[in-house]
Amino acid sequence: MATNVTIAPYAATPAELIPAIASNTRATFRTNKTKSIPWRLTQLRKLYWAVTDYTPQLTAALLSDLHKTDYEATLTEIDWVRNDCLFMIQHLEKFAADEKLGSPHVPATFSVMSFRIRKDPLGAALIIGPYNYPVQIILSPLIGAIAAGCTAVMKPSEHTPACAMVLKELIETRLDKNAFAVVNGGIAETTKLMEERWDKVFFTGSTAVGKIIAKKAAETLTPVCLELGGRNPAFITKHANLQLAARRLMWGKTLCSGQVCMSQNYILVDSEVVDSFIEFLKVAYKEMFPNGAKASPDLARIVNKRHFLRIKKMLDDTKGKIVMGGQMDESELFIEPTAVVVSSKEDSMMAEESFGPVFSIYPVHSLDQAINLANSIDRTPLALFSFGNKKENERVLNEMTSGGATLNDAYFHGSCNTVPFGGVGESGSGSYRGQASFDCFTHRRTVATTPNWAESLIRVRYMPYQWKQLKFLTRMTAKKPNFDRNGAVVKGFGYWTGLLLGLGGKGVKGAFLRWLFVLVVVAGMRAQRA
Repeated sequence: MATNVTIAPYAATPAELIPAIASNTRATFRTNKTKSIPWRLTQLRKLYWAVTDYTPQLTAALLSDLHKTDYEATLTEIDWVRNDCLFMIQHLEKFAADEKLGSPHVPATFSVMSFRIRKDPLGAALIIGPYNYPVQIILSPLIGAIAAGCTAVMKPSEHTPACAMVLKELIETRLDKNAFAVVNGGIAETTKLMEERWDKVFFTGSTAVGKIIAKKAAETLTPVCLELGGRNPAFITKHANLQLAARRLMWGKTLCSGQVCMSQNYILVDSEVVDSFIEFLKVAYKEMFPNGAKASPDLARIVNKRHFLRIKKMLDDTKGKIVMGGQMDESELFIEPTAVVVSSKEDSMMAEESFGPVFSIYPVHSLDQAINLANSIDRTPLALFSFGNKKENERVLNEMTSGGATLNDAYFHGSCNTVPFGGVGESGSGSYRGQASFDCFTHRRTVATTPNWAESLIRVRYMPYQWKQLKFLTRMTAKKPNFDRNGAVVKGFGYWTGLLLGLGGKGVKGAFLRWLFVLVVVAGMRAQRA
């Protein structure tokens, strides 16, 4: 545990200073210094060492705000960000390099124009963070903004005040003060920030607030990346490994005390195995909390009284049956991991995202019923999980839409910091992490360079128009469809000739590999005869 750490009392940024802070980041971007790759790498390296040096303060803040242990703080926040920095430092030059565009994107007639994609930073970014991962989900998007060459202002959650104050000191003392700043506060300060002109807004939080952010950003056509929540379903068929499903989903609802946007809100269980699944849940509970959840040194707490009462109300109002857990202690903001068997999607346990250590179990008679029910509850959840055989899992993936998905586990797709993560529909838009973080704050600008000597090649575009030239160009470049008006492929002479010469391979590469294989076999046969 961190000792002898002093964290400044929480203080909101004076509202009258916010316009100047935003203006400064815009002005700094216009100096063009942030476009320098060496400058970006320097800032990323400084951020890595800042997080390393501030680890005692960060762990103390996470303990104070969320009762997160050093172990969980290190695993899910501090080391996560440090690894993010190292990954981006290692790959930044590759991510930022121009991409040459050739065939099949650029036709042969345009090849002399040297088409390429240039990676330009969008500009000044606003990053608004949540309370559940107050370090990771502020600094990980910041890493993407730095890597892309943007300036940024961060607004940490006011619900985690200790983390907000540590982040402010960390960022404003270690990084370029003119390029990066932290604004602390609540609704008033966030509203003030949204009145400023930004080139990208990155928001993580609830769907309700995300809609407000998106609406305000739309007034200035500001692009947004929204990482929101959702009523995430888990599917358990009678072919699932019930013991593993119970253990893994229990973990999903105990990490950060279930305050994870990807964790399951409800579990649709085949009615034939409901009782067995519940028994395995109890076994998993006992393994994780041999002395009970409240006595566990590892379980975090609910962030504040308001959210404690919100979750408590869900349990108070349910018409279902509590089959595991149920204990609460408001004085400690403690809610025991709790499972409730329900029979209606209108139940309080199903009606809203729990965002805590409670979840419902809904018995179903078939996978058809489960999929139809899930689609009627939330058509675009942030995550979904399916425990069954391969065919059942693939069916769930095919018939459900979600930001991400994990098969036979709880949100493993969101546990790797180098693969894209994001929502869809009601659960958000855009993605980040790994290269996606760089792309999130980058404009892919198409650039063409036309050489002076190519003037005769582009004569056809100038007035007075000459039909003769246009017809010649059309004959040279026009492609003919290999399908009829009903969309059916026409298998004429060209089709069969290509199939024969290509040995059934698709494209030049496929044909080459097949011919290479044939030549190797023939050569081998000749060698044997010799």
